[in-house]
Order: sequence, then structure tokens, then C-alpha cells
Amino acid sequence: MENEDLLIDLADLFKVFGDSTRIRILFALCSSSMCVSEIASALGMTDSAISHQLAILKQSRLVRFQREGRSFRYALDDRHVADILNIGREHLSENRRENEE
Repeated sequence: MENEDLLIDLADLFKVFGDSTRIRILFALCSSSMCVSEIASALGMTDSAISHQLAILKQSRLVRFQREGRSFRYALDDRHVADILNIGREHLSENRRENEE
């Protein structure tokens, strides 16, 4: 059995994926790095709402940022984040196909 602390950390990580806005932000960042206003525009949300969710994603080390002048560009922290999203999407697609049969 896995170390109890690792299991707790894993559960906390999956909680972060439990918000559809955060998932939408992560999928938006799969294609390219973006600043807050670009993410907000792409998702039809306010900069404030995006900033709040990005803070959670940064704390969980799912996104990273880099200063560019007076703004910050956000990107997925590493390829594992995109892998998690894609595996989840594949899993759901398979389940939907099986339910349709």
C-alpha cells in the first residue's frame, strides 16, 4: 500500500480537478501559454475570476508563470498535467461509447 501522506496529497490534487472552471483553464493552457486577460477572454469570464482559480492551480503546482513586463504568462507546469487531462477525457469517452451500445 502507498504511503499514507502520498495518498492524502493525491486526494488533494484530485480535488483541484473537481472544479469545471479550473479544468477549462487547464485545457486552454494545453495549446499555449496565456496571460490572465487572454484566458478570461477565451472562457468568457472576468480577470478576477480567472486570477482566483489560477492561484489555486499555482498552489497545486499545476500551472507555472513567467513575468513578461507588467503581466504574467501562465502555462501548464509540465507535460503530466496535460497527460492527466487527456487520460481523463479518454476514459470518459470510452464510458460514453460503452453506454451508447
